[in-house]
Amino acid sequence: MTATTDGSTGATTPLAAAATEHEPHRTGGAAAEAVRRATDFLLARQDAEGWWKGDLETNVTMDAEDLMLRQFLGIRDEKTTRAAALFIRGEQREDGTWATFYGGPGDLSTTVEAYVALRLAGDEPEAPHMAKAAAWVREQGGIAASRVFTRIWLALFGWWSYDDLPELPPELIYFPQWFPLNIYRFGCWARQTIVPLTIVSAKRPVRPAPFGLDELHTDPAVPVPPQPLAPAASWDGVFQRLDKVVRAYRKVAPRRVRKAAMRSAARWIVERQENDGCWGGIQPPAVYSVIALHLLGYDLDHPVLRAGLEALDNFAVWREDGARMIEACQSPVWDTCLATIALADAGLPADHPQLVKAADWMLGEQVVRPGDWSLSRPQLPPGGWAFEFHNDNYPDTDDTAEVILALRRVEHPDPGRVDAAVSRGVRWSLGMQSRNGGWGAFDVDNTSVMPTRLPFCDFGEVIDPPSSDVTAHMVEMLAHEGKSEDPRTRRGVRWLLSEQEPSGAWFGRWGVNYVYGTGSVVPALVAAGLAPGHPAIRRAVAWLEKVQNKDGGWGEDLRSYQPGTAWHGVGESTASQTAWALLALLAAGERESAATARGVEFLASTQAEDGSWDEPYFTGTGFPWDFSINYHLYRQVFPLTALGRYLHPEPSAGKGS
Repeated sequence: MTATTDGSTGATTPLAAAATEHEPHRTGGAAAEAVRRATDFLLARQDAEGWWKGDLETNVTMDAEDLMLRQFLGIRDEKTTRAAALFIRGEQREDGTWATFYGGPGDLSTTVEAYVALRLAGDEPEAPHMAKAAAWVREQGGIAASRVFTRIWLALFGWWSYDDLPELPPELIYFPQWFPLNIYRFGCWARQTIVPLTIVSAKRPVRPAPFGLDELHTDPAVPVPPQPLAPAASWDGVFQRLDKVVRAYRKVAPRRVRKAAMRSAARWIVERQENDGCWGGIQPPAVYSVIALHLLGYDLDHPVLRAGLEALDNFAVWREDGARMIEACQSPVWDTCLATIALADAGLPADHPQLVKAADWMLGEQVVRPGDWSLSRPQLPPGGWAFEFHNDNYPDTDDTAEVILALRRVEHPDPGRVDAAVSRGVRWSLGMQSRNGGWGAFDVDNTSVMPTRLPFCDFGEVIDPPSSDVTAHMVEMLAHEGKSEDPRTRRGVRWLLSEQEPSGAWFGRWGVNYVYGTGSVVPALVAAGLAPGHPAIRRAVAWLEKVQNKDGGWGEDLRSYQPGTAWHGVGESTASQTAWALLALLAAGERESAATARGVEFLASTQAEDGSWDEPYFTGTGFPWDFSINYHLYRQVFPLTALGRYLHPEPSAGKGS
């Protein structure tokens, strides 16, 4: 390979020149020292039980909604309020707004919810930071322009009318699976939210607010500007008119049917509460489930609600300055398998006690009972892994693939136990393949676009179609298990090849974005037998070389998820995204290329003395563009993996089956 020029200047760095001369030892010394420090840093942060978990940072709507929940239930206390307000104030930007990710633009709904939370905490509207936020909200169209979820929260306190929200009838629970809008056509995270919200929609509760919000309306006298109907022939027009039909039904719905539907919805909710009291291991369904059950008569001392509230408390991260941040979710299984892979690929002995302890913990987390996924695969035995500490209803294919890859990197004293767990996981994974050859995260063939058209669904993904990154992890795992030639693996490979963008990149559903997708797919395709010289691999390499930053790293902003954007592969360099790019380059045989040398140099030179990397940017994805995540362990595990593979070109993934 020829040297890659340093951005627009046309100059090559000394390390790039060294790589061109096939002298990788100049980078190797710095990489080896970085690996040593990163290994020590990561080993020191393993829990005594064997798992790793970094903070999962999102945005202040989690904190604002936690305060509003406590206000609604009458349990808001001064300590929690003060700590939450301290965190929310600290996240406000100079223009008075709150964003959904670091360095991003102000977001209307996030700003509205943060403002309300600070009003609950006692901040007066005349205070400069509050006045600035309110003025910006009005400039953006006021509360009326915020998303439906925000207005639902405001309706709970009388700040918005239920008449001006989309109707969600609890009778949805009765729709059969073949019906286009039954709850199982939604992604698992969406259905867990929708079912409790049907109870809220039916009950329409209002807890009188301690103050008004006129300052957040463009015209308090007309808080809801009239909205013209879309053309009847359009999808928006169809569902606007369907909403009118459902509203009319509300007035004539038989009371017995409605009460029975709410009881069925409540039973559905309770059946899906996890052992730790949470629902799906994520905050939004837990919050709405608590509200819904409380509206149906469950008091706060009821075991279900008590466990639910305790689980929500466990999402709180208390900081040294007294601030309290709420995690939307917790990622111990994901973090542990990625940390195990990183340490093994970095050269830690496969029988190292801490790797064995991690393997033991992961083995204990395998899901061995059916969940919602079994409705479409009733004959498929369970065997997957979930993302969280407790989420037996919703194991996911992504965690399952990475856990299996991690287990195969450990020399466990009971190999038969590992083989049995892996066998169950592989069988379940193969059974979760969608018809098109790809894999979604939680369900099979969850691809109907009908749910996305509902007026209610104006925020985030509500379906779970196959994605390139998840499919790549599945293909890579199956290849390491000796199933490269299995027809199902080959279908996955063909699907991945069909999904490559004209640029040479792949879209990243669960990580930002094309750098993540490409960093996932290239190693998988090579593991499955594609030669590094395959045209698809060469196009991917060329794209990565093209978008490499002048400093040698890679970065990509969340704005790359917006249609028609020029942000693809563009952003400030980060440790995790640089590592993803390196993983693709190394898999493609580019160990001695200039681009690889510059990427390795970037990681080695930006590492802190304690072995960590600083990464304020959000590189994880919940919903593309709408909900972003900063996984605090990504900045550790992925650079260590990439540097380890750079130093050890043939990482051992263990034997296949």
